[in-house]
Formats: sequence, C-alpha cells, structure tokens
Amino acid sequence: MPSITPFLWFNSQAGEAASFYASIFPSAKVLSVNPMMAEFELQGQRFMALNGGPVYTFNEAVSFFIGCENQQEIDDYWTKLTADGGEPGRCGWLKDKFGLSWQLVPNALSRLMGGGGDPARSKRVVDALMQMGKIDLARLEQAYEGL
Repeated sequence: MPSITPFLWFNSQAGEAASFYASIFPSAKVLSVNPMMAEFELQGQRFMALNGGPVYTFNEAVSFFIGCENQQEIDDYWTKLTADGGEPGRCGWLKDKFGLSWQLVPNALSRLMGGGGDPARSKRVVDALMQMGKIDLARLEQAYEGL
C-alpha cells in the first residue's frame, strides 16, 4: 500500500527544521540531511523537507494538529513550538519559527464542545474557547460546568 508523506518547502532551513522538530517530540528522529533535503520522523509519521528557496511560504491553509491529554502537554508543546520567533495564535493555533502552523488541542475538546447534549453548555465552551490563545483546559471545563 502506498504511503503519504507530508513534504514541506523551506527556504534554506530543512535540516535545521528537522532537528528542531525532532527535539520537541518523543520518539522523533532525523533520518537524513543533505544540502537539498531532510527526512525526519515525528510520532511514527515520516516527513520530507526541501530547501526550495523563497518562492513559497507556509500559511494557515495547512496545519498540524496535536491532540493533547492534559494542560501540561499543551503548555510544553506551546512553549517549545513558539520558541525563538514562533507566534502564538488564537484558539490553540500557533506558528513556529519557520512559519508552519500547529494546532494544540485537548483530546477532551470534542466532548466539551458537544455539551453532553446541552446547547447552553456547548455555547459556553465555544464562547470560552473563542477568547483564548493557548487553550486553557481548566477554563473550558469550568465553562462546561457553568462555573
């Protein structure tokens, strides 16, 4: 069966990006680096990175989603991915120092947004989420409970 591998276009930082991402994720590794390309693996997913020059840049049309178990994971990934020039965004989104977009989302978000079938609960959670940059799981749970 064929595999699908994300292929990322960098100006000239493919090797630097591979090392950066491999330093953030558990079980990550840089597989190869040469002057034109780098290959790396994050959480079992292979990525290719190209030093393609400044013709194209990343935008929010493509992002990588990280499902987080708890606030500690959200905080840790947020801090690491926004380091050295990354930019915080809204509702759990951020850009790393290369301009690549990431979403850090608690695995509980779907349940919380569902409101347990209560539309008022759902609205409170969505309203709270819309006010956030980095997601605060405790605040979402408080909104769910109406606190």
